Amino acid sequence: MKRSVMDEQEILNQLEELAESLGIIIRYEQLLKEGSFFPGGLCKVKGENILIINSMAGIDDKIEILTKAVISFDLSRVYMRPALREFLSKHSPEKSDYRH
Repeated sequence: MKRSVMDEQEILNQLEELAESLGIIIRYEQLLKEGSFFPGGLCKVKGENILIINSMAGIDDKIEILTKAVISFDLSRVYMRPALREFLSKHSPEKSDYRH
């Protein structure tokens, strides 16, 4: 999939910044799941939103995990660069199974 407005690393960096501004704690961990690859996901631990991302995941998987996490929040009043807002607008909140 070709991304023209921003490169993948820039998208990843901006998604990480956005997630942190939403109060999401991001942890990169080496996740091992017998027989399959688990890229990570968002969970709530002791009232805190924690996004665990497999450090072995490719950049596309990291972007997908971060995107799913942030679109589950209300982003209407959050400042972000127009290119990132456009990128996120292509992902509907209905695709997220974790709601806030």
